[in-house]
Amino acid sequence: MAKRSHNEVKDSLKELTRIFQPKDPRKFVREYIRKYRITGGYEDELTSVVENELGKINSVS
Repeated sequence: MAKRSHNEVKDSLKELTRIFQPKDPRKFVREYIRKYRITGGYEDELTSVVENELGKINSVS
């Protein structure tokens, strides 16, 4: 994945995390990867992005 599109994926995933606030980050990322046909090997990295974003949301609330 190119650097630019990788950042777009992360930004999109952060925004969806803010909207849906998933209870299970790993399941949320798996569904996201399947739906948007993201290249394999990014599940752990994207899961950490979701977990960090949820942490930010929970610390503000």
